[in-house]
Amino acid sequence: MKLFYIFYSKERWDNWIRSLEEASFEQDPEKDGISDGLRILYSFTEDITISVLKIIRLYQNERFSKEEALEKVDEVERIVMSQTPEGELADVIESLQLTLLALFASCRKYLEGGFDTDIKALIKKGRASGDENLEKSLDIAANIGANVIDGKACCGKYIKDDAENPSLFDEWLIEIDTMSTAMKSLSKFDEEPGEVS
Repeated sequence: MKLFYIFYSKERWDNWIRSLEEASFEQDPEKDGISDGLRILYSFTEDITISVLKIIRLYQNERFSKEEALEKVDEVERIVMSQTPEGELADVIESLQLTLLALFASCRKYLEGGFDTDIKALIKKGRASGDENLEKSLDIAANIGANVIDGKACCGKYIKDDAENPSLFDEWLIEIDTMSTAMKSLSKFDEEPGEVS
């Protein structure tokens, strides 16, 4: 029996884009100084993160084979990494796409197995690699993310709240922290196989 759960769709992506297009990114002093645009952007990121990690959770519950899980992760990535909208929102979405590279790379690393489990050493290596070698930094972030998917705690204490110009690696740590929260929220998530209605 196969699962027919739809994890993400182009329509869902487009709906979030429309919400961002209609939102203001001007700071709102009545809402802790955070703009509606940034609030929506965080929810958008969280929505994608949870959707992808549902695939991983179902793999962990033996509902999917490794190949099926990889295929479904790829399907969501194709939607997320599709063409960015034109205009002022382009930079915002490109930044979101860069951040979510850590999510997809972490899922693949976890599914393939054989990842490094020394998180403290990985953080040190990631910080040292900086933005000069993004491929290496992403691989390090993917190893950390794979550990989080596997149940390890990370990365609140490593996130620099006061950083004026956070590196992309720091942005990836924030995404991995979001993944950690999402995995906890999905601890009881499962789907029973069934017929297409």
